[in-house]
Amino acid sequence: MARLWRLDLPLSTTPPSDSYFDRAAFARLAESEPGHFWFEERNRLIGWALRRYFPAGGSFCEVGCGTGFVLQAIAAEFPGLNLIGVDVFPEGLVFARRRVARARLLCSDLFAQFLDEAVDVVGAFDILEHIPDDTAALLRLRDLIRPGGGLLLTVPQHPSLWSIADEIGHHQRRYARGELHHKVEAAGFSVLRLTSFMFFPLPALWWNRRRARQPERVLAELRPSRPANGLLRGVLRLERGLIRAGADLPVGGSLLLAARRA
Repeated sequence: MARLWRLDLPLSTTPPSDSYFDRAAFARLAESEPGHFWFEERNRLIGWALRRYFPAGGSFCEVGCGTGFVLQAIAAEFPGLNLIGVDVFPEGLVFARRRVARARLLCSDLFAQFLDEAVDVVGAFDILEHIPDDTAALLRLRDLIRPGGGLLLTVPQHPSLWSIADEIGHHQRRYARGELHHKVEAAGFSVLRLTSFMFFPLPALWWNRRRARQPERVLAELRPSRPANGLLRGVLRLERGLIRAGADLPVGGSLLLAARRA
């Protein structure tokens, strides 16, 4: 198994590209994630999907773990799970180390060789849209997973929602549902579940993205008012209940996908 990541000994010899992400944003993210309706409810949805579709998994690798906010939630919910976090930016991994002391953290580009053996489940949460060649990225993710193992993805949905927020986030694309399904299956996976989320807030999201022309307006989404944050948290809890009951929400700001490697 790969060794523990160290600040002075990164695995990757290739400097991370700022076209993937703004490395200065990690401190802002680490401050905004706790208590924020979207980050916390997405974590709960991911935890449910991991338990629902891959209950026997003993090892989990998050690619693009950033500040470790997702890994922290998974560590709390699955105390026996062997956790690995990988990110190309050491700036994010500094926060991840504080949050998830028991995880193995590796500083590496996705396309570098950073694992000595495949894992049971790989997660990539709002990462795929940052990578120019997402087809190659999905094939690389498949290589990290043992045969019969699982893949969990979240990505932003609806190309029509493209806005300055995507540009600030260094996104390459937003996904249509059929596009993501096709690309994942073409990479050698069998899709188990594909559903939208952020369904009920979609009209407000669309309106906000249409009128937000300045970066300051977009960054304000990281600091919702307490009433708005509470309302949206409740709405996403309702969505999660519907998804757990078997509903595949038809539209929404994001997509959740669970797939099994053939």
